[in-house]
Amino acid sequence: MRRRERRAAIDDVGWLRGAQQLASPNCDLRPPDARVSLVVIHAISLPPGEFGGDAIERLFTNRLDANAHPYYAEISQLRVSAHFLIRRTGSLTQFVPCRQRAWHAGVSTWQGHQRCNDFSLGIELEGCDTLPFTATQYACLLGLIGTLRKHFPIDAVVGHSDIAPGRKTDPGPHFDWHALAALGRLPGMLAG
Repeated sequence: MRRRERRAAIDDVGWLRGAQQLASPNCDLRPPDARVSLVVIHAISLPPGEFGGDAIERLFTNRLDANAHPYYAEISQLRVSAHFLIRRTGSLTQFVPCRQRAWHAGVSTWQGHQRCNDFSLGIELEGCDTLPFTATQYACLLGLIGTLRKHFPIDAVVGHSDIAPGRKTDPGPHFDWHALAALGRLPGMLAG
């Protein structure tokens, strides 16, 4: 048990041991008084509705080829990244150290506090609004949230749609908040 906990620990910089690491430039320092207390769950697929490939990684590292797909021409200039990406297979990639502010939430508000990037951790699930997520994604997400809660005073786990209503729909209607709560015994922390 201790061996597993040590492997899943977050180091002093904010990198999760055991996750694939691919550094994104789309981050900066959090405000000095920021208290990381929120987890924001997102969903992404590139191209929309398609899974696999390296387009998400390319988007989060500013290397997305605008000519590779018509949709990419619309988004290739975005400078965004979440802290983590969970693929449909359950594989976990980290782009931004937890102690830094990733550019994932955009214009956002939670419980009267604006600029959610300042005090949140962003987790992207490979998915879309029209399909359910996989059991391996929920298992990975549950483990990740558990680890984050050991290192940060997380008060709530919410969807992007909860902090940017009317602007964002993710993680979408197929995200099973009840199953996540039941699996992780996270009552009172989930907004969905």
